[in-house]
Amino acid sequence: MNRRELLKLIAATTGTAMIGSSALLTGCATPASLVFSAEDIALLDEIAETILPRTETPGAKDAKVGQFMVVYVNDCYTAEEQAIFHNGLVALEEHSYKTYGRRFMALQPAERETFINQLDQYAKAEIVAGRMHYFTMIKQLTLFGFFTSEVGGTQVLRHVPIPGRFDGELPYKPGDRAWATR
Repeated sequence: MNRRELLKLIAATTGTAMIGSSALLTGCATPASLVFSAEDIALLDEIAETILPRTETPGAKDAKVGQFMVVYVNDCYTAEEQAIFHNGLVALEEHSYKTYGRRFMALQPAERETFINQLDQYAKAEIVAGRMHYFTMIKQLTLFGFFTSEVGGTQVLRHVPIPGRFDGELPYKPGDRAWATR
């Protein structure tokens, strides 16, 4: 899977083109960047783990998706996109507190899942209205960071480090994993 195919997959999954995708295709370089604390990275890891939890395969925390998001936001997002992302983390915590009386990190796994699903529905409505929502950014970076990581590419997707002959008619069995290429 090349970068363009991955961007199309993310767009199909999240309902919008990936934020910062032009920087991904041309090379990331944004002059300004905001500072993320260790607590921010831990929060991003937990949000990502709620989106892609560990099951019989690794989860988002195994791929260090929170740290990936920090690097991508700082290096590839515009100043405006960075502000939306940062303000979104604050808004997420405020919304969690208003809804549950606790910050996201203090929520039980079932509460986290319900909360994330509600945010996802709200974000989709914002996209339909033509506005970008911070949760869409988080979800896109979770998927992108996980499936382009070594963990996601080798333990979740099929990976052949040295490709063999081309076989255009590989049989597919229900439950087969998708392919990862580098």
